[in-house]
Amino acid sequence: MMPEFGFAASQFGCLDALYVSESDWQVHADNPISTAYGIPQALLSEHDVPAGYLTNPTVQIRWGLGYIRDSYGTPCAAWAFKQANNYY
Repeated sequence: MMPEFGFAASQFGCLDALYVSESDWQVHADNPISTAYGIPQALLSEHDVPAGYLTNPTVQIRWGLGYIRDSYGTPCAAWAFKQANNYY
């Protein structure tokens, strides 16, 4: 899916590191101290997520890639922000 969002394959290592740190790629990862949920840990109280987000990993990853593109530009920029701030 990364090319659909304009990301080069070289960005995958950063995406993997980001998602391992957020959810370990678990579709039902649920943060007990916030509304963060899913592989990309979308804050459900702040973001409108698409139908199927709660159970479908493809929907979660596609949403996450769009969020990264719109908010940080690239997965590596998102990962760098996460490392500096402990959130993204």
